[in-house]
Amino acid sequence: MRRCYTTSSRHYKYHGSHSSPSTGGYRSLGLRREDKSRWERRAPLTPAAVQRLIDETGTQVYVQPSTKRIFTDSEYQKAGAIVTEDLSSADIILGIKEVPTESLLKDKTYVFFSHTHKGTPSNMPMLQNILDKKIRLIDYELMKDGHKRLVAFGEFAGKAGMIDTLHGMGHRFLGMGHSTPFMYQGMAHTYPSLASAKLSVSQLGNLIEDQGTPSSFGPLVFAFTGDGNVAHGAMDIFKELPHEMVAPEDLAKLVKDKNPRLNKVYGTHLDVHHYMEKAGGKPMENYDEYLHKPELFHSRFHDKIAPFVNTVVTGAYWDKRYPRLLTNEQLREIQLKQQQGQILPGKMMALGDIVCDIRGAFECLSHSTSIDNGFFYYDAIKDVEHQNPEGPGIQVMGIDILPAELPQDSSQFFSEKLYPHLKEMIQPGKSPREWSPTLRNSIIAEDGKLTAEHQDLTRQLPAQKKKVLVLGSGMVAGPLVDHLTRRKDVHMVVASNMLPEAQKLTASHDNAEAIALDIADNNQLQACIEQADVIVSFVPAFLHTKVADICISKRKPMVTASYVSPEMQALEQRAKDAGVVIMNEVGLDPGIDHMSAMKIIDECKQQGKKVRSFVSWCGGLPAPDASNVPLGYKFSWSPRGVLTASGNDAVYWANGKEISISGDDLLKNHFPRVETAYRGFVFEGLANRNALGYADIYGLGSLDQMDTMFRGTLRYQGYSDLLYAFKKLGFLEMKTPLDLKTWAQYFDYMVPRVPLGQALATNHQGIIDQVAEALAFLRKGTDAMAFPADQKLAALDLFSVLLTKQLSYAPGERDMCAMHHEFGIEDVNGNRETLTSTLVQFGEENGTTSMAKTVGLPAAMATELVLDGRIQEPGVHRPVQPHVYLPILEQLEDLGVRFVEQSKPYVAANLEATGSGIW
Repeated sequence: MRRCYTTSSRHYKYHGSHSSPSTGGYRSLGLRREDKSRWERRAPLTPAAVQRLIDETGTQVYVQPSTKRIFTDSEYQKAGAIVTEDLSSADIILGIKEVPTESLLKDKTYVFFSHTHKGTPSNMPMLQNILDKKIRLIDYELMKDGHKRLVAFGEFAGKAGMIDTLHGMGHRFLGMGHSTPFMYQGMAHTYPSLASAKLSVSQLGNLIEDQGTPSSFGPLVFAFTGDGNVAHGAMDIFKELPHEMVAPEDLAKLVKDKNPRLNKVYGTHLDVHHYMEKAGGKPMENYDEYLHKPELFHSRFHDKIAPFVNTVVTGAYWDKRYPRLLTNEQLREIQLKQQQGQILPGKMMALGDIVCDIRGAFECLSHSTSIDNGFFYYDAIKDVEHQNPEGPGIQVMGIDILPAELPQDSSQFFSEKLYPHLKEMIQPGKSPREWSPTLRNSIIAEDGKLTAEHQDLTRQLPAQKKKVLVLGSGMVAGPLVDHLTRRKDVHMVVASNMLPEAQKLTASHDNAEAIALDIADNNQLQACIEQADVIVSFVPAFLHTKVADICISKRKPMVTASYVSPEMQALEQRAKDAGVVIMNEVGLDPGIDHMSAMKIIDECKQQGKKVRSFVSWCGGLPAPDASNVPLGYKFSWSPRGVLTASGNDAVYWANGKEISISGDDLLKNHFPRVETAYRGFVFEGLANRNALGYADIYGLGSLDQMDTMFRGTLRYQGYSDLLYAFKKLGFLEMKTPLDLKTWAQYFDYMVPRVPLGQALATNHQGIIDQVAEALAFLRKGTDAMAFPADQKLAALDLFSVLLTKQLSYAPGERDMCAMHHEFGIEDVNGNRETLTSTLVQFGEENGTTSMAKTVGLPAAMATELVLDGRIQEPGVHRPVQPHVYLPILEQLEDLGVRFVEQSKPYVAANLEATGSGIW
C-alpha cells in the first residue's frame, strides 16, 4: 500500500490599518538590493512585515528597487514603503549578504551577515571601510540567547542542501551505471516553495518504495553530523523519504546484512564521540575536554563510519583547531579499498557539505560551488578534481548560499524572527547603548571602533594604507591610477604641475588625491617622496635620475617605464647599499618587450635550447583607419620624444658582426619592409639604440655565438623618408632658439624660397610631392592657432607643438601598439626553428589608448609587486627575472594584452638597412 505524504506551508498575515501615522521619532529603515550573487533573491523583511511595522509604529521604510528580489517592488509600495534608489534618508539599513565598500553610506547603522567576526580575510577590507565611515555594524549571526542563534537561515540551508544532495545523487548513480528514482529530484531552486519541494521528495520516496535502491550498493545510508538548525533542517527533508534511523554502532551490521531491505533509505545521526577518540584508542568521555584540548584527539571517521555510509551531510561547523573528520589521504585509502573489493561500491559516493567549511572537516571540499554548478568530483587516488559524473571519486557539493534556493519561505521565516529585534532598534528615545543585551552583543563596530568583544579583530584588519606617489599626470598615468586604486589598501597621490589634469585622474576614486607639485622645488619633492611607500615616476625622462637620487636617500622604492640611462645605471651601488629597489623599463617598449622575450628565452633554456638570433620590433601607431595624415602618425602625447629618438645612434649585431648607424643617418638608413605574423600588417623599421647590451641583459651569452641581436621601431611605410626630408629642411634642429611671432613666420623661416627639390637635394619627384603635400597639411588652420612666441623655442620644439595640434587623434579614432619578436632557436641536436611572438593591441574608441594601457598597466603591476614585497632585490633593475615578468604577463593576458606565438621552419633574419634608395 502506498503511503500518502502531506506537507503544509505556513502563511504570514499581519492585520492593521493602512493609514500611516506620524513617524513619532521612530528611526527609519532602508532595505538594500542584494548584489553579491545573481542567485540572491532573499529579503530580510517581507512586504507583510513592512506593512505591520508601518501600521504599528508609523516609521518610514525605504526600499531599493530590484527586479530579482522574491518580493516585487509593487508589493513593498502597497505595504507603504517608498521604493527609491537612494537610501541616504534611512537611519538603519538592512541586507542579507556583504555590502560592497563603495555602497556603504557613512554614519549609518547596517544590519547584515558580514562574516567578519571570525576574521574572514576577504571581508577585512570591508570591515575597515565600516570603521572609516563610522558605521554601526550589527551582525544577525551574533543575535543570540545564550548560545542559541535567534535570527538565522540555518534550517533552510539544511533543507535546500539536502534537496540538492538528493538531486546530485541521481547524477552520481547514473554516472556509475544505474538509473534510480533520485533522477527525478530537482535542485531546491527549481521549486516555487518549500512545500512543493517537499512534495517532490515525498514522490521520490514513493518511487524508492516501489523500485528500491540498487542492490549492488547494499543499504543506502546517509550520515548526518551536527545537532543544530542545519542538521535538523536536512533531516527534516530526509524524513520525507521512507527511512529507518540506525545507531552509528550498528552500521557495520547493517551493511553486512545479506538480505537488506532496499525499499527504504537509512540514516545515522552522528555525535562527536562516535568518530573522535583519544590516543591509544581511548573513547571520548568528556566533550568539554575535546572543546578545550582538541590536540588530544584524532578522528576514526575513516574506518568507523566512512566504509558503511554512501552520503555524508554536514551540519556541524568546524574550525582549524580541531581534527578533520576525513583527510584526503584517508579518503584515498577508502577508494583504494573499494578498488580491491574490500569496501562496497558507492560507499562515500557523495558529500553534501552544507556548512561549506573550505578544507575543513572534510579536506576534499577545496572550494565552494555555485547553484548553477553545484557539484564536482574528487579522485583521491590520483588527487585530481574533475566534472565527469562517470569518472572515479566522490561527488562533492559545497554551495555557500543554500537558503537563497528557497527565497520565499526562508525570507518569511527570517523576517518573523527579526521583527521584534527590529522593532526595538527603531524605538524612539532609546539610544543604541540602551538596547537589550541581544542587540548590544551583536554589534561589531560603532563610532569608528571595534566593540570590546571584537578587539581581537584589530590585528586582522588591513595594515595602514600603503601610499603610492605618482609623479606626473600624462596619459599613461590613467590606467595605472585606475588599476592601483582598485586595491583598498592603497592610497594614491598624483602630484603634477598640471593640477586640473591630476584631479581628473583621481576624481572617481575615493582612495586617491591630486596635489600640485613643481618638481624643480627640491624641498617639496623630497617631502612628497618621504611620505610615500612607493614612487612611480612618469616625469620627462631626463628627470628620472633626480627622482631616483632622492628615493635612494630617503630609502624609498621607485618604478618608472623609461630606459635605464647611463646616469641611472650609475646609481646602482648606492641603491644596493641603501637597500632600495629602482625598477625601470616596465612600460611597453621598454617593458612588455623585455618580459615577453624573457618568457620565451627562459623556456628555451629550460628545454636545453639556445637562442641564436633575436629580433624585436615595436611601435606605437595610429590604427590603420586613423593613419590618413602625413607621416602616417598621430600623437596623444608630446611628439618631442619621438622626434629626438629619430636622431639616436644605433648599434646591432647581424650576420655575426657589429653594425652601427649614426643618428644623422638613422632615418635615411631605415629597413623598408618589416613583416609580422599578420599578413595585413607590413611596416618599415628603424634600428633602436644599442641592442648589443641586451644579449647580456637577457642572458643570451656571448655575441660571438649569436647570428643576430637587434631591436627596432616600427612605423608605417613612408614615415622615415618624409621625416628625413623635414630633418634636411631643419625642422629637427634643437640648439638655436628662434625669435618668431607667428606660424606663418615659422614656415617662411623653415622652408627656403627655392624649389623643394633643390632644398632637399633630390630629384625624386615622389618625395618632393609628399613633402609639399605634408607642408600644406601642416599649414592648414595655423592662422587661428596660438603661437608660443614668448618661449623662443628651437625648431624641433616648435615642430613638436605644431604636430601636437595637427597630428592629433580625432574623436572616435583609435591608436595601436604592435610588437613582433623573432627568435632563431637551436635544439641540442643542432636543429633550428624560427619562433615568432606578436602583439597587436588597439585603443578604445573615445577611451583609453593602447599606448596608455600598455605602458600604464605594466608599471602599475610592477608597483604592486614592489608594494607586496615580491620584488625585494635592491639595485637598478629591468623586468627580466621570472618573479617579475611572469605575474605581470599573466595579469596582462587576463586584461586582453596577449601575444600570438607561432613556430615555423628556420629562416635567417634579413636585416639590411638599405633605406628606400631615394636619398
